[in-house]
Amino acid sequence: MSNLYFLEKYKHPKNIRFDSFYKSLSFAKSRNLKIFVETGTSRGINKLFFLNKLNWKDGMSTLLFAEYVSLNDGKLFSCDLSKRNIDNAKKFTKKFIKYITFVNEDSVYYLNNINFKIDFLYLDSLDGHDPVKSSQHQLNEAKTAINKLHKNSLVLLDDKGLKTTKSLPFFLKNKFKIIYETNEQILLGL
Repeated sequence: MSNLYFLEKYKHPKNIRFDSFYKSLSFAKSRNLKIFVETGTSRGINKLFFLNKLNWKDGMSTLLFAEYVSLNDGKLFSCDLSKRNIDNAKKFTKKFIKYITFVNEDSVYYLNNINFKIDFLYLDSLDGHDPVKSSQHQLNEAKTAINKLHKNSLVLLDDKGLKTTKSLPFFLKNKFKIIYETNEQILLGL
């Protein structure tokens, strides 16, 4: 697919979400999606003595989405409650910073207050370590965002089976269908 050649550099052995991101962005490209919203900014940088490195276990969604929107005349809105995560993400996405708006607040509050339609929604707030809390939070995000989506929108849910236990049934009840899934993520569309 044109403009997806850049993804090959993200095919790192520790990036277990690569296949899902590749498929998701392929679908996004075929639908000409440009406005991306992610809840849960990539933490990305791990300090190892005085060296910084990318955290591939994190998936590096912010970096992938930022490069995608830069190549497709789009915009990424990345929301996280942690200022530290946002500050780290700003460092590894500085090449694409004019295509990104970072928002430091609760994702449900943010999603409730946006005044635009979302083309591609990635729900990845909270870690899946507390499935009860994180699945309820993802459901709250889904309920808040659903009216900001349109007939061509895509929704990517992270931490399948941990955070998705409530949000997936909610989206399915609202006529979304599973387009693609892996062990880690589920891609939905109408």
